Amino acid sequence: MSITQQYLLDSYRARLHGEPEPPAPGRHDLDALREVREYRRFSAVVAERPARGRLRYALRRWLSPRAL
Repeated sequence: MSITQQYLLDSYRARLHGEPEPPAPGRHDLDALREVREYRRFSAVVAERPARGRLRYALRRWLSPRAL
């Protein structure tokens, strides 16, 4: 059963029982991603690490030629 079919089934059951419909699939995905990003930034600040640019810094360090 696909996620769309499950959503339609849940919506139908909610209407039969007079309950509010569940949120549509994918409706809160962006909000969840924003929360995860903010949590990671907060954790970085609490751990006294730079909150931004960590990925670029790591990639630059990894990809730069090393002096032997």
